[in-house]
Amino acid sequence: MAHDLLALMWVPFLMCLVLTGIHAYLGLHVIAREVVFVDIALAQIAALGATAAFLLGYDLESWGSYAFGLTFTILGASVFALTRSRERRVSQEAVIGVVYAVSAAAAVLVADRTPHGAEHLRSMLVGSILAVRGSEVIKVACLYAVVGLFHWLCRRPFLLISTDPDKAYSDGWRVRRWDFLFYASFGVVVTSSVRIAGVLLVFSYLIVPTLAANLLGGTVSRRLAVAWGFGTFVSVVAMVASAILDLPTGATVVCAFGLILLVLAVVTRATGSAAPA
Repeated sequence: MAHDLLALMWVPFLMCLVLTGIHAYLGLHVIAREVVFVDIALAQIAALGATAAFLLGYDLESWGSYAFGLTFTILGASVFALTRSRERRVSQEAVIGVVYAVSAAAAVLVADRTPHGAEHLRSMLVGSILAVRGSEVIKVACLYAVVGLFHWLCRRPFLLISTDPDKAYSDGWRVRRWDFLFYASFGVVVTSSVRIAGVLLVFSYLIVPTLAANLLGGTVSRRLAVAWGFGTFVSVVAMVASAILDLPTGATVVCAFGLILLVLAVVTRATGSAAPA
């Protein structure tokens, strides 16, 4: 049985590791910027683009569908970059919420005009990570490695704008331009991840490992290591539980993230090991 389990799960598990690697890193930026819902908004925009492509006859796995999703996501990234201002007269989180609601409603309207629209929306929501192939893992890992290299080269402005935007403005950085580059690269990741894992799983991989790391505190490097370890641990537990209990894999991983984060929060509070606020 263990051999059958390993044969069934090792490719989806490798994909979970790839998702953990890039999303846990991006999650540090998203939480520092206090725009937690930007991921689920961009993921929903990507899903809207894929749904529009589906209406026009493109298969979900085709390059045409990917191009639609990426184009929609880049447009969303432009909106988020342009609506950011130093004075913050309007909360960017409010803008993100509006974009998410409109994108979700538009996806429902578009899906209503397609055959099997309900099944398509469900696939966009929870994904089909159990059906992922080894070639997809390699392709996505290479793409995320390129995005990771880009972020490493731009780490100084990206980190400064995420953690201390006022200083970034004072130092003369073109914040909107760097914001667009950040959100555009972020959108490339989200567009690829949503096609495989769905909106909810992508959101969980982005936010929950970073929340766990922030509970324990420490330097950026330490929190990144904790987030990677937490994401890997939850992936193992959830995928084994999914196989043994015959549960949908994506939904199981999302619920496991929530439950294990809750346990960690209770333990750190009870033992006094939580990082100071």
